[in-house]
Amino acid sequence: MLVPLTRQKFEQLIPRIATSDQYKYAWGKFPDFLKRLLISVVSVVAIWIVRLIIGEGFGLILFPVGAIAGLYWLWGPVLWASLRNTEYRKYPYSGFLRGRVLDVYITEELIGTEETVNNKGDLVIVENRERRINVEVGDETGFTTQIQAPLRRTHQDIVPNQIAEMVVLSTRPDLSSIVKVTDIYIPSRNIWVSDYPYLQKNIFIEMSRRLRESRGTRSRSAPRRRPRASYPQDVEEW
Repeated sequence: MLVPLTRQKFEQLIPRIATSDQYKYAWGKFPDFLKRLLISVVSVVAIWIVRLIIGEGFGLILFPVGAIAGLYWLWGPVLWASLRNTEYRKYPYSGFLRGRVLDVYITEELIGTEETVNNKGDLVIVENRERRINVEVGDETGFTTQIQAPLRRTHQDIVPNQIAEMVVLSTRPDLSSIVKVTDIYIPSRNIWVSDYPYLQKNIFIEMSRRLRESRGTRSRSAPRRRPRASYPQDVEEW
């Protein structure tokens, strides 16, 4: 099932400014924090040196600039997460896709390397690997997509044939060409699969629930007939 979404609903699902979940993701690990802190310190020192060179007259201008630069370690994740949202928000058309899990498997991926020195003084390159889950989802039209994400304990409950939902993005009004997909949601287990949390989860879950109820009501009231292959048309509230 594929239901086109209005632009208003899509912008609620992926807001312009980073959400709390996106901020946490962009915050990163301790080394990421140290990098931002170093940038903040270097920026403040650079602005202080400029102030010494050009004199006190520009203090009113340089002070707010220095304050903003000094807090980069804090607001940096908002900037980078918001820019990531913008990459998805540039697509003009979107839809709610409900399909099924076709396959689930675990891989070990290389996420980075580090250079270190062993006891003999030799340079050693250490590979950082991470176990990741791969979930393939498809629908009745033959469309398939796959998402890879860091493995979580809750992912052990994902099995083939479960209902899977997501938002898909397209450059065409009829959504005949899908170019991007968002997080996968497994409603029967309330499980999310994603690397970056694109969607506002509470809004998506409510939309999913209303669509299930609406579809169930139509199924009970409509006479039995041969299933149609066409997708549902756009509905105003979506």
